Amino acid sequence: MPRTKFQNVIFTAIMAFCMVYGMIVYNISLARDGVYTDNFLAAFHEIPIMVPIAFCLELFLVGGLARSIVFSFMKPTDRPQFITYAMSLVICAIMCPIMSLIATILFKEQKTFATFVQTFAMNLPMAILWQMLYCGPFVRLIYRTLFRERKPADKTADARGTSSDEALS
Repeated sequence: MPRTKFQNVIFTAIMAFCMVYGMIVYNISLARDGVYTDNFLAAFHEIPIMVPIAFCLELFLVGGLARSIVFSFMKPTDRPQFITYAMSLVICAIMCPIMSLIATILFKEQKTFATFVQTFAMNLPMAILWQMLYCGPFVRLIYRTLFRERKPADKTADARGTSSDEALS
């Protein structure tokens, strides 16, 4: 989707914010044994820490690695939506253990390997569902709205705004 470095930075920033926010709300809800209204506000306390980490990981490490992995079994000529799905799955598979480890170290009371494994195991299915069904489509919609591709103008349009093909009919 992003065609320039600038577009990639914007897309990554929006995606990092949406994914991290959703996953923080999910983890707070797990810790509190339920979804409560204040979970959605409490998530903003971790956002300043986790979003920059996710953004940097994705932009400088995971994005290129995921691209290499995806194009090791897909061709650029494959259907774009399948490439998008594959990229989303591979990025989740790489980001989820890294972010789970960071969250375990920063926010969990017990900072053990077992706590990390449990955090990762609980986060992976939700990260994939959140990415594939909600966050990914929502962020792509925002991105397409921000970076609308302009169709080339019909150079044969006459002064009334009709193309020469329409004028002939």
